[in-house]
Amino acid sequence: MKLVLKGIIPPMITPLTADGNLDIEGVQRLIEHLISGGVHGIFLLGTNGEGPSLTYELRKELISYSCKFVAGRIPVLVGITDTSFLGSLDIAEHAKNAGADAVVVAPPYYFPISENEMIEYLECLAPKLPLPFMMYNMPSCTKIHLTIKTVKRAKELGAIGIKDSSGDMDYLNSLIEEFKGSPDFPIIVGTESFLSETIRKGGHGAVAGGANFVPGLFVDLYNASVQNNNLVIDELNEKVKYIYDTIYSVGKYESRVTKGIKSALSAMDICEDYMALPLRRFENGDREKIKSYMREI
Repeated sequence: MKLVLKGIIPPMITPLTADGNLDIEGVQRLIEHLISGGVHGIFLLGTNGEGPSLTYELRKELISYSCKFVAGRIPVLVGITDTSFLGSLDIAEHAKNAGADAVVVAPPYYFPISENEMIEYLECLAPKLPLPFMMYNMPSCTKIHLTIKTVKRAKELGAIGIKDSSGDMDYLNSLIEEFKGSPDFPIIVGTESFLSETIRKGGHGAVAGGANFVPGLFVDLYNASVQNNNLVIDELNEKVKYIYDTIYSVGKYESRVTKGIKSALSAMDICEDYMALPLRRFENGDREKIKSYMREI
């Protein structure tokens, strides 16, 4: 498969059972739901996938089953970011053996690192990766905002694109402008409300969390944005805003977006909404709110 990073690539949640094991049937139902919704790829073990909270064994199990169920129909990207350098390489090697198409690299979290240290990290990591890699800018979780200099160096080292989840539209625009002459280096936005503006400016797609439960909405918005159909764009952006105002606004903690996505999928009987500690699923009152909002959606 020729790897094309564009369109809607959901950051797939990780279906879990009540005892913290992988919900294999839930994984299969979710993947079929995503593919039938027209998504252009899936991203495993990202923020919404609770990657850092899962054991290496469970991460590998998720990768293996996901690649098996996707069966080459769409690209599979795997987040390998870890506090351990060798741990990242171990997951990357497993992803290759399982049949994934690319890995996703964010800065290692916990220790605050400098720009120079991040570049040196990439210079050590990139030559050892068994698959193409995409960069991931997530400063709220990693304590570092990837500079244009760092991203350019990543591209020199073989990076095939970047996902920006900074929520900073000016920074996103600077990425699009910097790499506009490199169509083989796509700029993918992680803030799904930025999707239509990202495409208008010359970006290439979105890793949209809401595409877990309403993939067709985000695929339609992407297509309308590519076609510059402003009437449809406005209509669909209103629906995205409704998701922000409802599903993403239940609960009082910053974890409410991931919880909301899982709860929405539970309301659709696709998988349960159990979370990996330290996160916990919504209590019954909030779960009922999600069910009510999903009936409206």
